[in-house]
Amino acid sequence: MTVPEYTAAFRPDRTAHRILMTSDSIGGVWSYSMELAHALSRYGVEVVLATMGRPLSPDQRKEAERLQNVTVEESGYRLEWMEDPWEELQRAGEWLLSLAQKHTPELVHLNGYAHATLPWDVPCLVVAHSCVLSWWEAVRREPPPPSLDRYREMVRQGVAAADLVAAPSAAMLAAVERLYLPLQNTRVIHNARSGGHFVPGAKRELILSVGRLWDDAKNISLVERCAGALPWPVYVAGEETHPEGGQVAMEKVRTLGYLPQQRLAPWYRWASIYALPARYEPFGLTILEAAMCGCALVIGDIPTLRELWEGAAVFIDPEDGEALTFHLRALCADAAARGELAERALARSRDFTPEKMGAQYVAAYGSLLQGRRTAASR
Repeated sequence: MTVPEYTAAFRPDRTAHRILMTSDSIGGVWSYSMELAHALSRYGVEVVLATMGRPLSPDQRKEAERLQNVTVEESGYRLEWMEDPWEELQRAGEWLLSLAQKHTPELVHLNGYAHATLPWDVPCLVVAHSCVLSWWEAVRREPPPPSLDRYREMVRQGVAAADLVAAPSAAMLAAVERLYLPLQNTRVIHNARSGGHFVPGAKRELILSVGRLWDDAKNISLVERCAGALPWPVYVAGEETHPEGGQVAMEKVRTLGYLPQQRLAPWYRWASIYALPARYEPFGLTILEAAMCGCALVIGDIPTLRELWEGAAVFIDPEDGEALTFHLRALCADAAARGELAERALARSRDFTPEKMGAQYVAAYGSLLQGRRTAASR
């Protein structure tokens, strides 16, 4: 096996050969889990994937079944960011411990916080993909209310119990340490997307936006408000129904509903411009997908996106509809500027590869196992 240059110190015998990883079927964590599991297969790592939130869709089941190193253990337990999840979180914890007993993983990889406090007898990695308190500050633009105190304490205890806390951006990691507690063992490991579906194509005169329509963090409603003043049609792909109930309707854009990646990828290839004036986005897989497909990016001016896409996107205040309209109209009218911006986004997207992500997680796993072995030998 060829070891990538950014993990030259890594030795395969120091990593885990089987891990228990949590995931959910609602947001970008599912796509992240699939990309990482596939990347880990190159290192001979088996992944027991424990899913929560809601049952997997047929497309998600097929996607997981294609990965020979993945064993899916499925549940519908409520996620920690959902309303009143506490009783189900406890039951989910008991279920996860039973899975650990059944599969005997060498390491636990949690894509959430609550279950880091369980009595694991192997190292535990927590990945801070997002959190309710940082979401609240960014989207509501006010301090989190007392009703979230229980959630705050649960997350604080989780990150304190973890052997390592990783995040997909430095801005997200900084938010966790500011809102909960300073951490001693942390890493920033960027998310990634493989290029199978997401490649440049022949462009059309259309603007695309992708994300959960009900999530104020994605701020797709601002795109809709501007759509009537734009010379090109605007297409929006994403779930319209909130997991807790209720549906969002948008009349000024052409809605595509939720699309699995094989049906969504052609829209990225056709779109000349990708617009996502996000208020909160700890990484932004859809932005990466659009960049890989050669879209010019118009995105929210927030710390995470500046960190990742500075010099490769147009940034706008997520509350400024006039600025969004101005920049979208300008790019529609200027093919040269649009092409240059798309080239810069495509070039930047090559920094976020599954090979790099997988190698960095394998190195993180190895460091935890080596630390555990060193401690045990004392």
